[in-house]
Amino acid sequence: MADNVSILIVDDEESVRDSLYDWFIDDGYDVDSAEDGKEALIKLEAKEFDIVLADIKMPGMDGMELHKRIKTLAKEPVFIIMTAFASVDTAVQALKNGAFDYVTKPFDPDDLSHLIRNAAKQVTLQAENETLREKITSLEDVDDIIGESNSLKKVLHDVENIAQSSSSVIITGESGTGKELIARAIHSNSSRKYFPLISVHCGALTESLLESELFGHERGAFTGASFTRKGRFEMADGGTIFLDEIATISPKMQVELLRVLESKTFMRVGGNKELTSDFRVICATNKDLEGMVKNGTFREDLFYRLNVLNIKIPPLRERKEDIPLLVNHFIAKYCKSMSRDMLTIEPSAMKHLMNFEFPGNVRELENMIERAIVVGNGKEIRLKDLPLGSEMMSSSVESLGELERKHIQKILEKYDWNISRTAKALNVDRVTLYNKIKKFGLKKK
Repeated sequence: MADNVSILIVDDEESVRDSLYDWFIDDGYDVDSAEDGKEALIKLEAKEFDIVLADIKMPGMDGMELHKRIKTLAKEPVFIIMTAFASVDTAVQALKNGAFDYVTKPFDPDDLSHLIRNAAKQVTLQAENETLREKITSLEDVDDIIGESNSLKKVLHDVENIAQSSSSVIITGESGTGKELIARAIHSNSSRKYFPLISVHCGALTESLLESELFGHERGAFTGASFTRKGRFEMADGGTIFLDEIATISPKMQVELLRVLESKTFMRVGGNKELTSDFRVICATNKDLEGMVKNGTFREDLFYRLNVLNIKIPPLRERKEDIPLLVNHFIAKYCKSMSRDMLTIEPSAMKHLMNFEFPGNVRELENMIERAIVVGNGKEIRLKDLPLGSEMMSSSVESLGELERKHIQKILEKYDWNISRTAKALNVDRVTLYNKIKKFGLKKK
């Protein structure tokens, strides 16, 4: 630990500086000294120190004033006050101002070494926390959303404006446009980013399961509840809860959700203790919620509670200039994950991708590129490597809907109509797959 920790000693007495310098050098620290506050600030401007050990009584700038100046630096070191006056008032004031600790003269070498070791641990913790913060910030930043189109730039501008608010948000857009990615971008650019983002896919759960998922349950609340479980609202305390496919929740759950949003209080299933959680809610849907309000399938009061702020994500067919950027991004992503040399894409394949309407949007494009890299064996992605490539070249395909119907039918048959496996292969949830089966009138042969 000592090898990486630097200490600056600030004292107007040369004998004190020399003694401390020798002690800390023997302990393996990187040590320097200054005879007053002015010299200390010059050295702190030239080099970042981890720990500053400063006398409280010095001519000119005293230790308290030096500490005040140090707090304005880009990197604030751990500050320890030295004093010959064991004044409780002085020590308390120093600690209130953010000093790590204080030590009185004359020093006990063992006590001082122990204090510096504790300060060094604090330095290490601060560095680890800063590294963690940087990692968290970089996980889901808006820079990770690929595209240069004007429509996407507007979405990112909305994200930046909305992020700092704690108001509810509804994100709308077709399936596969990246609604969850936008939700993560809002969260990671907000003041809540160091707290959890909890996602719940409402459409994949029955009413009873969704209730337990959101509110948690007590042991014995129902058959199979063998232990107490925290709900997603409770887990999102301080952070954000993302409710995907909000349009699918039942009328009963709409009432429950409205009550929680208004009071920020709830009880676990089978419990009688009221719990409180401070969370922000972001919802997503590919449905027309206003239309659902008009036909009575979605509560008007809940809609207005959720729709304080809103973002609409354009489908990929409306921002085709982003397709080449996305293609190159996905090629790099999957070549790296598969330990493949970087591939290019032949012009004819890119041309057909640019002409394709992508009913599944960005998610569909990503799946196509991943498959092309898996099945291809050359140095570039060719048109024949792309799924549906032959259909894209053929003029006999009646419509995009027909193309989608054939593809879903093919995957259903591949997995012998196993809904879970088919939904996973298509990268959609089971509710969406059931809706597609109903829409296209698909039946097992």
